[in-house]
Amino acid sequence: MELDTSADQDLVLSIADSWARLLNRLESGLGSLKGISFAEYRLLRAIADSPQGRASRVDLAERVHLSASGVTRALIPLQKLGYVESQRSPRDARLTLALLTAAGEELVADASGIVDDIAESIVGRLPDDTRDTLVSALATLT
Repeated sequence: MELDTSADQDLVLSIADSWARLLNRLESGLGSLKGISFAEYRLLRAIADSPQGRASRVDLAERVHLSASGVTRALIPLQKLGYVESQRSPRDARLTLALLTAAGEELVADASGIVDDIAESIVGRLPDDTRDTLVSALATLT
């Protein structure tokens, strides 16, 4: 049975299919070379990109689109592996901040190179104006 779909639905399905293939490549590359998932990379990257390299779980949740409790659960294995540590906020003793250890900083730097290589292999062949248009178009979807 073949369903008639709208152009909008076709576009959404195409974006979802492209994302699934991209995520599969990112997961495979990061997992086999660095032993982390793309979700873990995004979390580590969000910490690295935070002011002074420290972020609250609420801030991280907003940046990686998880709940604060989801961030807490995701940080536990990264802490056990020695990539992330917790620190009390100097301003608010109730607030715990996540920061990268030296090993975490090295991991993020190495993993960023892998993500760059995968991104280049996928979108690097697009003309710059097409890439810029695509980035702008995707930014309006949220």
